[in-house]
Amino acid sequence: MGPAHSPRLRWIIINAMIMALGLTLPVAFHAVGLGNKFLPMLLPLLLNGFLSPLGWGVLTGALTPLVSALFTGMPPLYPPVAVAMSAEAMVLAGVARLIYAGRRSRLWPALITAIICGRLTSAVLSWAIARMVGLPPALSVGASMLQGLPGVALQLAVIPWVVAALSSRRGLLFEDAS
Repeated sequence: MGPAHSPRLRWIIINAMIMALGLTLPVAFHAVGLGNKFLPMLLPLLLNGFLSPLGWGVLTGALTPLVSALFTGMPPLYPPVAVAMSAEAMVLAGVARLIYAGRRSRLWPALITAIICGRLTSAVLSWAIARMVGLPPALSVGASMLQGLPGVALQLAVIPWVVAALSSRRGLLFEDAS
């Protein structure tokens, strides 16, 4: 197998594209006032859990919010929303990959479990951040969870459709990517 067919090169390209989506979708959504409601950065990072090996998905999930914070200021580094989003993205991609493992029959269990685990991660970290900056933790967590509901709905609508579309194209979903 030549360098053009290297699996590592394939993962680099896919994860670069996922990161590019994770950096540009929030800008587009924020331009029309929908940024934090639809969780646009998390959408491609969750999708990556269905496309890439575990390590690649988790690493891209960890880096994308931090790179975005450095280059766009969104999410902010203080309070450490970027760090919290990194943790949530890592959980989303990791749980999706571990459960899905390239089996179409596991798509919905993987998606729902990943979203629940990601939202729980977000809730715990929202609580901690609120305490750190002197806000009422319960109110902060409640507002964060309610505000993210449209994003969860978007994830539930888009991810199965994209995974199904890619599954119909041989070689685009990586059954051996776990």
